[in-house]
Amino acid sequence: MLTFNDYQQHDALDLASLIRSGELSASEVLEAAIARAESRNSDINSLVAKTFDEALATAKAPLPDSPLAGVPFLIKDLAYLNGTPCTYGSRLYADNRVDHDATVVERYRAAGLVIFGKTNTPEFGLNVVTEPALFGPCRNPWNTDHTPGGSSGGAGAAVSDGWLPVAHATDGGGSIRIPASCCGLVGLKPSRARNPAGPDVGEGWGGMSTGHVVSRTVRDSAAFLDATHGPALGDPYQAQSFAGSYLQQHTRGSGSLRIALERNTMTGVAPHRECIDALERAAKLCEELGHHVEEASPEFDRELFGQATGVIVVGNIANSVYGRVKALGRALRDDDIEPHTRFMAESGRRLTAEDYARGIQVIHQTGRVLARFHETYDLMLTPTLVCPPVPVGFLDTITDYDADLYNKRFVQFWGYTNLQNATGQPAISLPLHWSADNLPIGVQFVGPVGGELTLLQLASQLEEAAPWFDTTPSR
Repeated sequence: MLTFNDYQQHDALDLASLIRSGELSASEVLEAAIARAESRNSDINSLVAKTFDEALATAKAPLPDSPLAGVPFLIKDLAYLNGTPCTYGSRLYADNRVDHDATVVERYRAAGLVIFGKTNTPEFGLNVVTEPALFGPCRNPWNTDHTPGGSSGGAGAAVSDGWLPVAHATDGGGSIRIPASCCGLVGLKPSRARNPAGPDVGEGWGGMSTGHVVSRTVRDSAAFLDATHGPALGDPYQAQSFAGSYLQQHTRGSGSLRIALERNTMTGVAPHRECIDALERAAKLCEELGHHVEEASPEFDRELFGQATGVIVVGNIANSVYGRVKALGRALRDDDIEPHTRFMAESGRRLTAEDYARGIQVIHQTGRVLARFHETYDLMLTPTLVCPPVPVGFLDTITDYDADLYNKRFVQFWGYTNLQNATGQPAISLPLHWSADNLPIGVQFVGPVGGELTLLQLASQLEEAAPWFDTTPSR
């Protein structure tokens, strides 16, 4: 059996190659992943559902001809995985056992991935930390007193802690990029509809939410995008088509890029000095690689934009909460959902159809502003977060919940990532900096809609110039 030290030396493509060559079996690799998860979950609290028996059967069966076949994998608990509960991190959905896979999970299976469980997420993916009442807080392997971020915190923590090289994640306001930043990982949020959302919904949060993975290497992120991208039957819309291979093309030079450096948060809160240090270091590195970086900021009404995205989110939360209790044939109980979720759902219920339509119109208008901005700049560079990973409990949504205090603290941590969800742009967080306390701090690069390949190509250059694969938590 692989030792942990051996196992952590390989990314997903390496592991799959070793399995194809016969040097390792898929069962051996899976057993290493399960052993690590079982030994560490009490400290990290990432794994909330186990499918070990099914995974072992998959690992022993013939594998497809795929560059990822045999690699262990985890699904975030916001996606349907046949035969398991999909709880959305909520007590209201704790017994919501599903009888089919999400389309993207079908594609993961077709690629030969070996799915052995589901990862922790905040209730309905609402928070930027992962501390649901249903499962308890997930913790950052770099320092377990701190958050791994959210809402894909369970995915980020598991990959960072060495359980597996890549895990499924979703992003409605930064939920791939935030845990990537907090956990020292690569986190690509693809363009709107690049990966399918079906078959149960056509889109998430008015098109703001999309899914992909968090990974330790850029090439793994490219390979997983190859495995999943493209529309599914009946999708309401699709991303610009891409006929090539992200994996094959991501190491090709992007040419000299014109990059806009953006310091301003979406909320007007001043970023932490260490996040600015990370930003400036990344800018300098880009210039050393031959790219042109200059300070520039797109001009739009940020307050109106924030109101619009808030309307879309709370409207969808109200639908999730009240639709569920209606299906159950009962009233909403006090212990069904967390106080913060109740506040959001009640806010959503007070909205009118006009409010929602106006919100959609505002984010579409903002998307056009950013599209014009990218006629001048190939990419935009920002911090991923406003400050380094916050302590567990800093953004409490359960105990003595105070909406005003929560909102005040929320904008001290989050303030760069939701613009791209609303505009549909791809964005990637890269682990290029660590704080004085040895906590990861990511930087974000943003491209125009359909610009995933350029982001991956730049990320590959940065990964070679400032390698991060061997920078891991103490294990």
